[in-house]
Amino acid sequence: MRKESIKVLVVDDEPRIRHALRVALGSLGFEIQDACDGEEAIEIVQGQCPHVVLLDISLPGISGVETCLELRRMCPSAGIVMLTVRDSERSKIEALDAGADDYVCKPFTVGELAARLRAVVRRGRAVVPQNIPLLVSGELEIDAVHRTVRKGGRPIHLTPKEFDLLYVLASRPGVPIRHVDLLRAVWGFKYGGEVEYIRTFVNQLRKKIEDDPGNPTYLLTHPFVGYLFKGQVKEPERETNQDIGSV
Repeated sequence: MRKESIKVLVVDDEPRIRHALRVALGSLGFEIQDACDGEEAIEIVQGQCPHVVLLDISLPGISGVETCLELRRMCPSAGIVMLTVRDSERSKIEALDAGADDYVCKPFTVGELAARLRAVVRRGRAVVPQNIPLLVSGELEIDAVHRTVRKGGRPIHLTPKEFDLLYVLASRPGVPIRHVDLLRAVWGFKYGGEVEYIRTFVNQLRKKIEDDPGNPTYLLTHPFVGYLFKGQVKEPERETNQDIGSV
């Protein structure tokens, strides 16, 4: 059976770059669609979500960051990789904070870019172990099969990477996990020094799952090591007294 092509939406205001990426990535088996700005990208995504969006951070009109925020809202399961010429920590954090899964700084090689795109899609399709399908700690419920999170019965929207990071931490409650181990578990083995990834995503998670993000009770910082999930995680109790034949 033929392997499904990875659908990539390239968003860049420079026609030369869009053409080069279409040719280069197309030759590697990616299915490419392109947009010249954020407005066109949003219009395209309204019809069908791609597997991954390759998004320039510097766009005319709606900025790349604003576009990222809107695309993340519209397609929570799609991967987003930001393109930037600014190799500063601030711009990286800005991209990740907007919901991007990864970023690539210009100039870049096609091989590196293709590997980043595949990694983002692969992580989104990763099969979650079925031995712990549902993690419960206090009011927090993490459903590994359906990749959903609820707190007090209320659904909490997480990006794919936010969910992966939370699941990795929650599946080992009380155990400090090093930055490098979290990076490699969530982003892949080529990562290890991008500590700002972890800091940004943990801050985002705290805003979503903690009652007081400044005084967290679930996601704790372990000084000089990494982070840990505090709480007694358990599988939910199953119904045992249901009448036979009941609907």
